[in-house]
Amino acid sequence: MSFPIPIKTNAAPDPVGPYNQAIKAGDFVYCSGQIAINPESNQIDCLGDIKEETTQVLKNLKAVLIASGASLENVVKTTIFLTDLNNFQVVNDIYSKFFQNEPSPARACVEVSSLPKGVLIEIDCVAYIH
Repeated sequence: MSFPIPIKTNAAPDPVGPYNQAIKAGDFVYCSGQIAINPESNQIDCLGDIKEETTQVLKNLKAVLIASGASLENVVKTTIFLTDLNNFQVVNDIYSKFFQNEPSPARACVEVSSLPKGVLIEIDCVAYIH
């Protein structure tokens, strides 16, 4: 068994706390939740715009996956955290453009009272590299 390997890329924002962007453990990559921080500006350029936030979150996740040697096609599970489930369909439409592979990942979506930095959405995932 190999030891867990932390994943770090400048193509995604630095964590906002004491954790890694992802951890690779064996054949799995566990990506921490991503919010809509633009890695170039280190700012949330689209705060309050669910479409733009969702797109930035998924771009950030994709960058972390690529840095780990995985891709969106390797994702087996995602969790979406929304501050308002009324945004579910908008998020679903954007999400489906990023996850076009079959089979699509398993997924949970939950409404939460708040998220870091006042964002509307956070997504984490698990990928399997075979």
